[in-house]
Amino acid sequence: MRWLQGAAAAVMAVLLSACGGAQQASAPAPGAIPTPPPQVADLYNRSCRSCHHGGAGGAPRTGRAQDWEPRLFQGLDVLLDHTISGYKGMPPMGMCMDCDEDQFVGLIEYMAGQALE
Repeated sequence: MRWLQGAAAAVMAVLLSACGGAQQASAPAPGAIPTPPPQVADLYNRSCRSCHHGGAGGAPRTGRAQDWEPRLFQGLDVLLDHTISGYKGMPPMGMCMDCDEDQFVGLIEYMAGQALE
């Protein structure tokens, strides 16, 4: 009978550790960039990624809150103006000549890692 109790305890331990492992595996690694939503992925990859992924020319890096914080502080209107008109090393329209304002907001939200108001 003791072996049955020991086996049951071992099974429970395995099941509980599996649950904990699943939770840990689903958590993003620190500094990891999440996958963009499908409607943003193509636009990001063809227009933004080349500079914002690695921070080329001082571009704020995708998924790096510390890079985006001072820019977000300026507000959405300033971010959109800089995106549409160009700013410092960023070309006008951010290399997305067919993007509309809502798409730019989606791209900025993805890269900054937070919703804008």
